[in-house]
Amino acid sequence: MALERYAGPGCLVEYMQGNQAQVAWVLEESSGRLRLYTLTRREEKMALSRVLPWMGPRYDGAKDRSEILEILAAHQARREAAARAIAPLELWELAQGEVREESAVWFAGLVGENPDVDAVAAMGRALLACKTHFKFHPPKFEVFPAELVERRLVEAALAEEREKVVVAGQAFFKELWQGWLSGDRKKAQGLAARLDPEAARRLAELLRRLMADAEDPEAATLWAMLRKGLPEHPLQPYILATQWGIVPPHYNYLLDQADYAPGDDWWLPFSAEVEARKAGLAALCREPEPIAFVSVDSPTTRDIDDAFYAEALEEGGIRLILALADPALDWDFGGPLDTAVAARATSLYLPEGVSHMLPEALGTGLYSLLAGQVRPALVMAWDFDAAGEILGFAMRKSFVRLAENSTYAAVEAALDGPDVAAHLALGHRLAVTLRRKRLERGAVIIERPEPDIVLTGYPDNVQVAMGLCPAYPRSQLMVSEFMILGNTAAAQYAVGHGAAMLFRTQDAALPPEVRGVHDDPPSIQRVVRELPPTLTEPDPRPHATLAAPAYAPVTSPLRRYADLVNLAQLECLLRTGAPRWSRGELEARLPELSARIEAVGRVQRFRPRYWKLLYLQRTCRERTFEGVVVDLGGGGFVSLALPDLQMYVRATRDTLGDAVYIGQRYALRLGKIDPLTNELRVFGAEEIPARLPEGAEAYFMDAGGAS
Repeated sequence: MALERYAGPGCLVEYMQGNQAQVAWVLEESSGRLRLYTLTRREEKMALSRVLPWMGPRYDGAKDRSEILEILAAHQARREAAARAIAPLELWELAQGEVREESAVWFAGLVGENPDVDAVAAMGRALLACKTHFKFHPPKFEVFPAELVERRLVEAALAEEREKVVVAGQAFFKELWQGWLSGDRKKAQGLAARLDPEAARRLAELLRRLMADAEDPEAATLWAMLRKGLPEHPLQPYILATQWGIVPPHYNYLLDQADYAPGDDWWLPFSAEVEARKAGLAALCREPEPIAFVSVDSPTTRDIDDAFYAEALEEGGIRLILALADPALDWDFGGPLDTAVAARATSLYLPEGVSHMLPEALGTGLYSLLAGQVRPALVMAWDFDAAGEILGFAMRKSFVRLAENSTYAAVEAALDGPDVAAHLALGHRLAVTLRRKRLERGAVIIERPEPDIVLTGYPDNVQVAMGLCPAYPRSQLMVSEFMILGNTAAAQYAVGHGAAMLFRTQDAALPPEVRGVHDDPPSIQRVVRELPPTLTEPDPRPHATLAAPAYAPVTSPLRRYADLVNLAQLECLLRTGAPRWSRGELEARLPELSARIEAVGRVQRFRPRYWKLLYLQRTCRERTFEGVVVDLGGGGFVSLALPDLQMYVRATRDTLGDAVYIGQRYALRLGKIDPLTNELRVFGAEEIPARLPEGAEAYFMDAGGAS
């Protein structure tokens, strides 16, 4: 049997359909169009261009349909059997590197001499099926080079694996979703047990990747196939992962998005360096200064990075001495541990637990200013006259031993007592003066209650309780004013020595009405709206809100990496007379550091809100919540503050009644609360009667709703 060159009546041809070669009998040919009879007993019309380049044999004489079917079936069987006997990979080994492309006839000649039409067609079929090694460019087959074959084999394996995962995952994800909608978590484990272990691993890995990055380009294709038939939801991967049980209830996916490891296991790969820090500090340790420093923090604070002592001077003056924890003394900047700490950027203080920036062995142990323990410190000392003017300032590297780790509550109680310790009384007096002088320079101070979120039974049976943190105004005033003083002094010292720092700046002229103390929600909202953002930059500029000519944070080096960098600058200035880093070097570090601070800061901002919304969701049917109008806004909506929760919500004017003015208070009925999607709505409001403040802006609604 010879290959035909013309597909006339009686000739056998092949064409591709459904990714398979189909044999057919030519009934008629006219101007490049064929009418075919196929094994399926159907006639097909087809362009000659669709026919594969091996044609024949041709049968002369008239044949009825049954005879044609017998002939087609016989050739089909021979070709299928011959194709199964061909080893296309062996042919590829022979051909690759020798030829770029060749015909099916040429390849058939490698297997046997004088191949007939069935042998050539079988070869064509075998090569067409081996898409990883050959590509059909009619009338020849391209022979892929070895490197391309390797890549295509990997791609094919991935595609096959992906198909398995999709087949297993689509139904599984639908069942999980239905279980979540119905509140049934019990069936998830049974469903998961039926999954292929490798498919389960891939599906779990995919959900984790999507929780960390919803726009992950590598996961997008597989996720699009798996979620077919599911409704849209912005946190669908998180919901499926929680329903499955691969993450616990109330899982903090924000940590995944920030690439921030919670807890205190993240540093274990750097344990040798942690031990080196301990040994290095032990070698540098010396006798501490004989000053009875006292720290003031909340009772749960373990990373104590500042303490003070105050003593009287002649003529009503005060000497204030600050001790700041000094992890920079023996820190290996640029080392593996430093790189990991820089990526953490800051400690996280969340209702479900604290995650420290430093390994706890260092941040709450080796460097923390624990009472009775000798610790390295940067010591700052000021002499003030009776009016609060600075008479002198000095700074030194030193070692200290704190006399006491006190608390806000204890110091507040001591200040109320008849026999208050002199250093506390002097400290409070100085803090009052420092605050007054900042206000005279145009400072802005916002005072608002701090919500206290208490979790029990976390994570499986979590209960959320809300209250307000106790206020200790005098002891908290001392700490805040001394920290502002220390950071301002650090900036001025660096400027005076020509050293760059990571300055916090807010270079703006604030209007008079913004300056001062603000403690009611409308005033706070107005001020916050007016305040420009603060920046971190290597050049000293004013910080308007704090009324500081320059401001460089150094007082929290155990909790914030920028403070650690600034502390190292001062430490090096004191030791060598020159800064550790130039302005250009600090500027080069800023983009990455700022990005990490923003990513981790997002967790600190949004995670407490999740718990507040969960609390509201569980209690909104039982009670109302006080809201205060802070912005009359536009578009028919009014903004209200929830002071006890430090949250904001919007309500329609129709919901609030006929008269709405800034400062008006309402008992709000809240609903449609979703902690995951950050949804919170006002369903009803009852006005809490109050006299309309003089000069308040009011809106009176007529029956038609026009203002």
